[in-house]
Amino acid sequence: MRIGEIAQTTGVDVETIRYYEKTGLLPTPPRLSNGYRDYGEHHGERLTFIRHCRALDMPLAEIGRLLDFVTHPEADCGDINRLIDDHLARVRARLNSLHALEKQLAALRARCKIGHVAADCGILHELVAAAHGEACACHAANRGEAR
Repeated sequence: MRIGEIAQTTGVDVETIRYYEKTGLLPTPPRLSNGYRDYGEHHGERLTFIRHCRALDMPLAEIGRLLDFVTHPEADCGDINRLIDDHLARVRARLNSLHALEKQLAALRARCKIGHVAADCGILHELVAAAHGEACACHAANRGEAR
């Protein structure tokens, strides 16, 4: 199957497939006599695996490690568990960071009511103050302080 066909079958962009080949995540397929790449079923399975891991927000380096385990099924799966545990810890840290960001944005949004002109906008005043290094209510709200 040609690259356009496997791209459509797997939902992976043609340029991404070429990148995966270049980085070694996807083995380079043999070429037909006309020079076109000839992708097999195993390429499609591997691309689907990679796409699923990317949907889980895994970095390509970790996906490469997981693919090594796929090709070496006799290996100890403890390393797989550690890899997923590490990824889970990073996701949890990002969630905590996003919750803090949510609080900051909510505090910032509370600084302005609809119906005023931009010159009176509490949000803009807060952002300008923060740009000048002054404390802003959105950061105070994140620390549980009041202004």
